[in-house]
Amino acid sequence: MAAEQSPLIGKSWPQTRGELDEWIRQNLAVAPDELRALLRAIDGVFSRHQRLWLESKEEAIQALSRGFAAKLAKLRGELSERNATVSSIAKYFEELVAGLTDKTHRDAKTKLMNFDWFMEQLESYLELEQRVRWCAVGLVDITGFKWYNDALGHPVGDRIIEKVARLLGEQIRSDDLIAQERGVRPASPDLHARFGGDEFCFLIPDLGGVREAHAVADRFKETVERYDWTALDPGLAEQPVRVDVGVVCLWMGRVSERRFAAKQLAFDLIQQADRLMYDAKGDRAGHVYVIEMKVAGGQLVELHERSAGSHPHTVATEPPIQP
Repeated sequence: MAAEQSPLIGKSWPQTRGELDEWIRQNLAVAPDELRALLRAIDGVFSRHQRLWLESKEEAIQALSRGFAAKLAKLRGELSERNATVSSIAKYFEELVAGLTDKTHRDAKTKLMNFDWFMEQLESYLELEQRVRWCAVGLVDITGFKWYNDALGHPVGDRIIEKVARLLGEQIRSDDLIAQERGVRPASPDLHARFGGDEFCFLIPDLGGVREAHAVADRFKETVERYDWTALDPGLAEQPVRVDVGVVCLWMGRVSERRFAAKQLAFDLIQQADRLMYDAKGDRAGHVYVIEMKVAGGQLVELHERSAGSHPHTVATEPPIQP
């Protein structure tokens, strides 16, 4: 007697949920009640597998973007609302990319710019800026910082660096002076960066001259001196924190003088400010040294020659006459 042939031989398997229902009805001799029970069971299996797939997909997304879980949850909420629009989604991703880009350009400890990004911004400013007459580039150093690390420990030293960075961002600004003097906003935002270790650098992009540059730097120095450092650590009563500041106040002149030498000019400005900062370290009565310079032939030139041993001047003078 020949064996009974399976109903599956010569036929393809069903590929969709609808094809599976049709296949069962055509190929299985099942009573109506049993057929309904079977289809409900199949629905349950399909639903469970779909749910598990969605859950595993969600877990994978969270694993890849753990640091942005809160933002993703907010985005999912927006998408579930009727008023979710393409513009809101685009804005979210723009902010996300901007946040990631900003993190790569900032010092992790102080949240100021890192030095490389600061130098790129300074170079671009020198290459393109046409609207202002004077700017200032400065360096700041915490006086005798090694003592704090040795005497009080590196955690205290780290907190000092963070606090000085915060005071730098709050006090080294041109907008208050510009608003008072000319009633306008600065041409571009002030920039602050961590130079390295306990040193910082800054750019004030729009000033009236050397007097304003010195006033801003001196205000920062006095704010550091007036701060109650014992609130940070009682051991700082023995030696409160001080800073030394060197500032180059630059007459911008014509952009054509700067455009093709901007990279070297940015480097030279930092070098000049660095020398001034170390000169200020040797002058216990000063702590802030400022000089005036201009760009001539693609190079920095001091506006007023000093006799041997004289201090950098700190009195505003007339702008140089341009040919």
